[in-house]
Amino acid sequence: MWVVKLGGSLFNSADLRDWLAVLAKAGSLVIVPGGGPFADQVRLAQHHWQIDDSTAHLMALLAMEQFGRMLCGLQTGLAAAADQSQIEEALRRGETPVWLPTAMVMADPEIKHGWEVTSDSLSAWLCRVLDIDNLLLVKSVTREEASLPLEKLTEAGIVDAQFDTFLRQGEGALHAWVLSGPDYARFGELCHGNGDVAIKIATA
Repeated sequence: MWVVKLGGSLFNSADLRDWLAVLAKAGSLVIVPGGGPFADQVRLAQHHWQIDDSTAHLMALLAMEQFGRMLCGLQTGLAAAADQSQIEEALRRGETPVWLPTAMVMADPEIKHGWEVTSDSLSAWLCRVLDIDNLLLVKSVTREEASLPLEKLTEAGIVDAQFDTFLRQGEGALHAWVLSGPDYARFGELCHGNGDVAIKIATA
């Protein structure tokens, strides 16, 4: 099983449809949508109107849901899923669930309300909730190294400030990789155990 976070940076990418086609056929995975331009509008609204962080947090979750709904509309075989039972139901039907995070995230008082927690951290949180060990972040990055320290990814703003905490919490190892937009053809190899095709997120 995999959790695959599709970054909102793919919103304007020609690779988005290819990723969706690959993920719809892969099976045994859950897609976590980023916020994309929908989340950007939340940032603008908060800056303009000085909206409190809790309100902006909820709006950002709804932005993820907007992107997720769009993904479902772009590709057959994807199904919107708002909770664990809907995720499991979609998988039983042979569909690929696209997580709508608002209900589950807002029900957990331990998740901080703020921009430090974005879809990156929430994808790691969902791995723990669903007991899934493998996480892929699909982002607009350049593959230069086989492995990147988590601290370097955080400093560069490639992952959010709380991703480190969410990735390390819980029992057992959570294995995380990064692929870029054009790398959709490599996902199958990664699923079959070839970790060399992706950037490994090093936590040690």
